[in-house]
Amino acid sequence: MDIELQETYQEKAMKQLQIDADKIAQLIKVQMDHLTMPQCPLYEEVLDTQMFGLAREIDFAVKLGLIERKQGNEILSSLEKEMTVLHDLYTKE
Repeated sequence: MDIELQETYQEKAMKQLQIDADKIAQLIKVQMDHLTMPQCPLYEEVLDTQMFGLAREIDFAVKLGLIERKQGNEILSSLEKEMTVLHDLYTKE
């Protein structure tokens, strides 16, 4: 595969994975602001399902050689940290 083309696919994969992570964060923010508390089973179910889906997307991208495992783990770790901050903010209110 052409190196330039491979880099383009890698960039697109990383961009899409980050977009999906941002959507999960936004979904959780909306739920916290308008719908449910973090202890609610619905909140936990949505978070678990969305995080699982993102983890599977990352696994797929790693298997295709589009991203390194470390990059995928960084995306998940960053999202988990953001969720912790949101949870802490919500429970302090």
